[in-house]
Amino acid sequence: MIDPHAIIDPKASIAANVHIGPWTLIGADVEIEEGTWIGPHVVIRGPTRIGKDNKIYQFATIGEDSPDKKYSGEPTRLEIGDRNVFRECCTIHRGTIQGGGVTTIGNDNLFMAYTHVAHDCHIGNYVVFANNASVAGHVVVGDYACLGGMVGVHQFCAIGSNSFAAAGSIIIKDVPPFIMVSGHPAEAHGLNSVGLERRGYTSNAVLALKRAYKMVFRQSLTLQEAITELKTMATETPEINDFIDFLSKSTRGIVR
Repeated sequence: MIDPHAIIDPKASIAANVHIGPWTLIGADVEIEEGTWIGPHVVIRGPTRIGKDNKIYQFATIGEDSPDKKYSGEPTRLEIGDRNVFRECCTIHRGTIQGGGVTTIGNDNLFMAYTHVAHDCHIGNYVVFANNASVAGHVVVGDYACLGGMVGVHQFCAIGSNSFAAAGSIIIKDVPPFIMVSGHPAEAHGLNSVGLERRGYTSNAVLALKRAYKMVFRQSLTLQEAITELKTMATETPEINDFIDFLSKSTRGIVR
């Protein structure tokens, strides 16, 4: 299942049923687990671990050195889970010592063409990066978040779970869970109701989250005042605790 034109470093560890296409280069300290399919003209450098049943399309570059000027060749890592899809020309960089040394990607994510994940980022599960979406270094993206085409995320931002960023948005502050943002710079534009319904959130939970959204974004409260009000609401709707936890930990401030 390995094309004879592929170039595999003898220090790489490849499971028996991995498919590797022609002219693909696999470097030292790369570990690839069962069922992963790698097309032609892919470059994978280590230290990198790639889990099971991933698909990596042509011209993707996975596990490359960080371009951060502080990076000076340290053996930092990239950890990728299972069942991810990396479409054409994706670029995924390893971490830096200053940022913890590792970039992580969870399970069941879709990275469309020309998407980019920079050093020391942490991507959750079931995340979608549409074409050309890019996140700078040290960004955290929660489960089920969706970044539209051409979205750009500033370094050190956090993108909450179940959030949606419209195409072309430029995100320079944290995006709380459950909300939709768009613009340059991005601003909040309501609750991601459709996404929540698709995820199986009940109508009562969605209504409560809409009230929580209005509490934070429409009532001119300070963040701490809003958190105090939300704690009362969370006694009846536990899903609001995710909102509270994110707001309490935000370091860059949130989009408004």
